[in-house]
Amino acid sequence: QIFLDRFFRAFGHKGALEAGATYEEAITKGSKKGKTGFADLVWKPRVLIEMKKRGEDLSKHYPQAFEYWSRLVPNRPRYVLLCNFDQFWIFDFDLQIDEPVDRVNLNDLKSRVSAFNFMEVGNRTPIFQNNQVEITETAARRMGELFQLLKKRG
Repeated sequence: QIFLDRFFRAFGHKGALEAGATYEEAITKGSKKGKTGFADLVWKPRVLIEMKKRGEDLSKHYPQAFEYWSRLVPNRPRYVLLCNFDQFWIFDFDLQIDEPVDRVNLNDLKSRVSAFNFMEVGNRTPIFQNNQVEITETAARRMGELFQLLKKRG
């Protein structure tokens, strides 16, 4: 909880609780055995955060995070953040399910802070590096431009 509270402070909040987040939120049928699970932090409607031990393989915890997120209705958080203190995996399940929209290493946090714009008091739009929808749209636009150039050349 200390890490998360300081994380919130880094984005201009007085703390996680002061921002309206809840620690250890009960998620009915959120465990592997169908019992109540506990999300590390829920800040509706912005983010669900699951913290894991340093060095833990975050891909193993994706199912748990997705299950928690799917049960956080109404007003489900837009983003899910999985963290093992070395890496932050950011998911936006409204955009893509199978891959994080971004992966940020702790050492790169300062230069990649725009991926966490949703954490700011002002809730600015984040800039992700693995947003497949955005990447596909950009590629399609560029292919269209290339086609038009080739068409003009004859």
